[in-house]
Amino acid sequence: MKILLAEDEPDLSFALAKGLKQKGYAVDSAFDGEEVLQYYHQYDYDLIILDLNLPLIDGIDVLKTIRQKDQTIKILILSARTKVEQKVIGLNLGANDYLTKPFDFLELEARISALLRLSFAQMQSVLACGNLSLDLTARTLSIAGEAIYLTKKEYAIMEYLFLHQNEVLSHEKIIEHIWDSDADLYLSSLKYHLHSLKKKLKPFGAEHYLKNIRGQGYILSEES
Repeated sequence: MKILLAEDEPDLSFALAKGLKQKGYAVDSAFDGEEVLQYYHQYDYDLIILDLNLPLIDGIDVLKTIRQKDQTIKILILSARTKVEQKVIGLNLGANDYLTKPFDFLELEARISALLRLSFAQMQSVLACGNLSLDLTARTLSIAGEAIYLTKKEYAIMEYLFLHQNEVLSHEKIIEHIWDSDADLYLSSLKYHLHSLKKKLKPFGAEHYLKNIRGQGYILSEES
């Protein structure tokens, strides 16, 4: 899943981006309001983490601009503005959640996970496809109850496929949501990870769930 991180403090931005990437998220970092809107209009994100004290364009104005065009993208405000009135303003303008600084990274991660689940029809924390199960909280894949080791990138791909189950996803769409926008990535890299996933599913007779639709992309489906 892909996150746009809008935070003007370089040290905090770097630490958050590093922590989120270690959890398997793709992260683009913006350091002022203009840059946030540029990234937003250029790329497709699953969630925006928005600081309110941004240079050039204030975070509240960024929130207003995005919500005028887009009511679906999840926005989590991360701000040092702690007054109840300020929280109410942010939430009333369309933010989905509001977390004040200082904060615990584990709480931020939990809130991100909860918001991303709300973006999809399946709201339970464990998703299923045949005898495949993906635990969104533990971030693990299991087959008939047996856990399968996945790299962070492999898990990110499976999570995106599970959340869009029975939908053909183009190579470009998968890449856009799984890798950072500035990543120097080739299609062969995506194919390598997908090939590795199929190899891990094959001993359990589950490789048929992950299918390549020639000329279109990939689909995760229980149907043959």
